[in-house]
Amino acid sequence: MVQQTGYNVAVVGATGAVGQQILKTLEERNFPVSELKLLSSKRSAGKKIEFKGQEVTVEEATPEAFEGVQLALFSAGGSVSKALAPEAAKRGAIVVDNTSAFRMDPEIPLVVPEVNEEDLHNHKGIIANPNCSTIQMVVALEPLRKKYGLKKIIVSTYQAVSGAGLGAINEMKEQSKALLEGQEATPEILPCGGDKKHYQIAYNAIPQIDVFGDNGYTFEEMKMINETKKIMHMPELEVAATCVRLPVETGHSESVYVETEKGGATVAELKELMASSPGITLEDDTENQVYPMAINCVGKNDVFVGRIRNDLDKDNGYHMWIVSDNLLKGAAWNSVQIAESLVKLQLLK
Repeated sequence: MVQQTGYNVAVVGATGAVGQQILKTLEERNFPVSELKLLSSKRSAGKKIEFKGQEVTVEEATPEAFEGVQLALFSAGGSVSKALAPEAAKRGAIVVDNTSAFRMDPEIPLVVPEVNEEDLHNHKGIIANPNCSTIQMVVALEPLRKKYGLKKIIVSTYQAVSGAGLGAINEMKEQSKALLEGQEATPEILPCGGDKKHYQIAYNAIPQIDVFGDNGYTFEEMKMINETKKIMHMPELEVAATCVRLPVETGHSESVYVETEKGGATVAELKELMASSPGITLEDDTENQVYPMAINCVGKNDVFVGRIRNDLDKDNGYHMWIVSDNLLKGAAWNSVQIAESLVKLQLLK
């Protein structure tokens, strides 16, 4: 147990990639933890993980493990969240869930603090963390929504393999090595572990993330569409998404076209707006080839915005390029940020 003044915190899925990043972020942000519980599957129980210079033993995640816990950060897959998040909430914990289990539940707030922090007041014990690709986009578009209004969004994503887990990262590296040595690549995970066919990710771009729905869109694309409308409280907003997996380890990139209610904004005005908005770093100097790149966002909490330009045909149309670390702002940092907001709003007792 790690003890100091603060809150009793549980991290569920502590041994996974996002769980590890949550622990690192809690430590870096010096979040007030008085007692830390690391919870995971039965097979990971007994492992030791260091937090603030002390070793903490991982325990099996069971309903009883949440007794006395005030804050539970979940990142262990949707089935675990569905089974255990209500149990944690029943025992008095506030749950911040990093899976898709509760995102579209109308009773559960879906929160990105830079956009809709006030929705935290409506929680009933569980708060959902949005999809990684949705988070970075709404952070970048919220300043536009506030100042000019939003009508339409068309987004194409270029997503890193870390979004599909450690196995996908290893698959990309193994395939790249095999191909460089003149051998065949053997795909087993991507584009989607649960689908019928698997394709090589090394030296490739796969226009499928998650399985396809009946409407021709993948679940990932529908997540972006539906979550954006929910977070921004704009059911009438027109949103379309195409999600693509690239052989990049970490850092999602997005090409976004947006139409605002009010037109006439200059590129200089939009740059100034982005530069002064929370959670955004502007990288936009095309004369000197300065723009956001996945390789430069790794390990950073902000959303990076650049390549801002007017549409050539529509007065209210704008284009931009948005990049962020999908394991940080797309997952761990947004979860910890929600926890910090709960403290700030005095919602965490």
